[in-house]
Amino acid sequence: MTFGFASSAAAPTGRAGGRPSHLVRILEPSEWAAAGIPLLRSPREIVGGLHSRHRPVPGTAVVAVLDPEERLVASASFARRAAQEDGWEFRNALLAHLRRVIPHDLRRRTPVRTAVLLYCREGDERWTEEDGAWMWGLRDACTLHGLRCGAYITLTAGGWQVLGEGRGGRRPNSRSAPVDLASSAGHATTPPARSGGGPVALHRTAAR
Repeated sequence: MTFGFASSAAAPTGRAGGRPSHLVRILEPSEWAAAGIPLLRSPREIVGGLHSRHRPVPGTAVVAVLDPEERLVASASFARRAAQEDGWEFRNALLAHLRRVIPHDLRRRTPVRTAVLLYCREGDERWTEEDGAWMWGLRDACTLHGLRCGAYITLTAGGWQVLGEGRGGRRPNSRSAPVDLASSAGHATTPPARSGGGPVALHRTAAR
């Protein structure tokens, strides 16, 4: 697995211990790669569905829960607050939205459902320290909600990228118009998915 590196636009120049002092809860690319994150079977389909459903703009996070068949069970989107710059704050935001859209699985011995995070941001596909903070937040939120930690996906002007997997595409991107799931060709209906806006039917686009 290979990663590019870019400095985060939101990160200050002051450092403590080789890392911005307020970004102490982040996962480095090597730590993420060693975490055993399950691979998505159809990342393009997942990204396309979330993009069409939530229509993210830069600064928007979309957290989604998938069942063992990789069908969307619930999802929520929210804007990153300017004051949120640390993995702990991102964890709290993710956990709050997960609690609103789906019950926890803490009673299970082994997690069955998987949470993935799509983050729409400025810049290119290279890993930033802000990405590392989101990774830390996603992993911790999943532990506290009884979920498996799944993929972290960035959506930029250049396209989408599953960090750590080396898979991505040019569309959708942060500037492209969302595809209407209800009118897209070759779709199959999945069970209703819960979102922050209430129950809505989700259509699964067969995009490869």
